[in-house]
Amino acid sequence: MQIYQVGGAVRDRLLGLPVKDRDWLVVGARPEDLLSAGYTQVGADFPVFLHPKTREEYALARTEKKTGTGYHGFDSRFDPSVTLDEDLARRDLTINAIAEDEFGVLHDPYQGQKDIDRRILRHVTDAFTEDPLRVLRVARFLSRLKPLGFCVAEETLELMRRITVSGELQSLTTERVWKEISLALLSPEPAAFFECLREVGALKILLPELDCLFGVPQRAEYHPEVDTGVHTLMVLEQSAQLSELLEVRFAALVHDLGKGCTDPKQWPRHVGHENLGIKPVKALCQRLKVPKAVQQIALNVTKYHLQAHRAFELKPATVLKLIEANDGLRRPENFGYFLLASTADARGRLGFETSAYPQADYLRQALQACREVDVQALVAQGLKGAAIGEALRQQRAEAIRRVRDQWQQREEPADAC
Repeated sequence: MQIYQVGGAVRDRLLGLPVKDRDWLVVGARPEDLLSAGYTQVGADFPVFLHPKTREEYALARTEKKTGTGYHGFDSRFDPSVTLDEDLARRDLTINAIAEDEFGVLHDPYQGQKDIDRRILRHVTDAFTEDPLRVLRVARFLSRLKPLGFCVAEETLELMRRITVSGELQSLTTERVWKEISLALLSPEPAAFFECLREVGALKILLPELDCLFGVPQRAEYHPEVDTGVHTLMVLEQSAQLSELLEVRFAALVHDLGKGCTDPKQWPRHVGHENLGIKPVKALCQRLKVPKAVQQIALNVTKYHLQAHRAFELKPATVLKLIEANDGLRRPENFGYFLLASTADARGRLGFETSAYPQADYLRQALQACREVDVQALVAQGLKGAAIGEALRQQRAEAIRRVRDQWQQREEPADAC
């Protein structure tokens, strides 16, 4: 029995990145060998075992044979005769097909170290096409490693296109698709994930609501980049600079889906796109089973981001309604997410990447002023029931008015619609 460290731990160490999870490969063993040594079996489709002390995962070496559609359509063979090279051959990318033995010697039959040096994501064998999930995985690795200079090998992109054309992407479960999307959104360069999917034709299949934005024009005086799809990915990149939260980044991704629903005869104007966007955002979220908390922030940003941009034009009572619509009084963090995504939208335009966005500061101060209104003082005045609510709204609106007055002498920014 031989034990090797494999996968991400080896790859990340060679890249100089922090090593988080360690996976181990056991060659020349049977399940009963590990069970007798105190390991606990947890794998359902194939034997994976937890170390009795470290609780790290140890998997038996195996080969896989395509027998059906999707990423579950495989028969696995695991027995002591499966070699290290055979197990590494079933992996997706060469940089993930490197093993390290107990003496620190690297076993790299598919030249993964060279591809690390060249900064290339390359498939191991043509068996790559047997698993449609790899289209998303490669795109996700690109979103993680592009800041280090990585790109996808052209021959690997061609295999990804072949998978897309085959129709196998439709066999992926929505849960798995959302998992890859959410991980990509949290990566250092999330826009690279969607750019890669679009390059191989997969974005049209997996996220048609997003794909249709490319080629849709916007008014050049507000959007020098013109193309709505390009703008969307610029907003996503800005959101990644502003926040590490999934709620903010996902909202940035979908905030302008309504521009794919406006009348082409009115282009490059998109009157009412914020309300038109509600339906496609809901459809996308329901299809991918997006968590409700993430979905709600996305819907709020879609519906109200223009109000954030025009904050200085709004009446105090309207600002209060905007705060309430985002549940800012009960959950101020939600209003914070909304403002971060709106800031990303304003900056996600060619030439505006570092522009100030004072609307966010104004609206944060407005929320704080609302939260400082003393409800107990109203109760002490003898107000009851609906009268308390009405007085509370009036005092909050007045508090917002005072905040706005402090901003009146400041230069108002150009409309960011």
